[in-house]
Amino acid sequence: MNKIKLFDPVIGINEKRAIIKVLESKFWASGSGSGNVLKFEEKFRKYIGSDGCVAVNSGTAALNLSLSLIDVKNCEVILPSLSFVSTANAIILNGGKPVFVDINPNTLNMDSEKIENYISKKTKAILPVHFGGLSCDLSKIDSLAKKHNLKIIEDAAHAAGASYKNKKIGSHSMAACFSFHPIKNLAMPTGGLISINDKNHEKIRKFLSARRWCGITDRKNTVYDVKEIGNNYYMNELSAAIGLTQLKKLDKLNSIRKKIAKRYHQEIKLNTKMQYDKNCSYHLYWILVKNRNEFRKKLSRYKIETGTHYKPVHTFSLYKSKAKLKITENVGKSIVTIPCHPNLKECDIDKIIKSINLLDSHFF
Repeated sequence: MNKIKLFDPVIGINEKRAIIKVLESKFWASGSGSGNVLKFEEKFRKYIGSDGCVAVNSGTAALNLSLSLIDVKNCEVILPSLSFVSTANAIILNGGKPVFVDINPNTLNMDSEKIENYISKKTKAILPVHFGGLSCDLSKIDSLAKKHNLKIIEDAAHAAGASYKNKKIGSHSMAACFSFHPIKNLAMPTGGLISINDKNHEKIRKFLSARRWCGITDRKNTVYDVKEIGNNYYMNELSAAIGLTQLKKLDKLNSIRKKIAKRYHQEIKLNTKMQYDKNCSYHLYWILVKNRNEFRKKLSRYKIETGTHYKPVHTFSLYKSKAKLKITENVGKSIVTIPCHPNLKECDIDKIIKSINLLDSHFF
């Protein structure tokens, strides 16, 4: 019997045709963002309802570029510790200082009620993470940002297709950063994107477009200028071609994820599990257990792959701090992520639920 995978991208004949078309064109990359990259930016912009979009080669690149918009050098940026390390790395790379806030135990998102306690004269921005695809309390965060004159940059790496108050994630704040890694809801070989919402969105877009391609601007044929330092962050044509195909079925695939998550919420006999929310994109589904290593070994024997997303950033050597994040630390020791992707069959879902429910109270 094959192992049930934790993540598994959904691909079909259309992705294969798109790749062949790009390969045969021999136009595989465009630093300035033309061809499929430009098409993807516009299609995604319309899909989420933002003012503008800039495609890049990863969610990490999106975070790095977005933070460069607000100059956080020697300033503080508030964020949760329960995230992939790129979220905090981007702050350091832009000369800022990460300030970690504890999470809400029900959502695992940054606790919006605690944020104000961490705001100081040095605070420049708030960087919420939509953990697992479940939106943060953006209304509360926006209210705090306005009160203290702060910027908001969202880490929406898990949230392609997710919503908050009937609007797609990516249409609320000045910038939101998406990841299109192969395991994400909208999968590419490599890819990311920054959505922009600002009255000066076109100016911001031009600035980011230059910075994603080594600072190159005003290009006309072989003539161009470089006014500022930039990085090699542009999205390639192959990824964009796959992305265009994936975007067409994103809502359908997310609806399958939601149905799976609803079954888990209703049928897994655990109190500490991810809530069901129709607006969540369910990039992952989490449960909290005791004796995690043994629990995961048990499921592995049942041919069910699991994960631990994530080890809290503030516990890494680079980020060691005296911050007391009790909930984050407890979750970091007990979180288990289980399969929640559209390739799961009904029998797979049945098996996952039954296998977890068969385990005794030693784990719960």
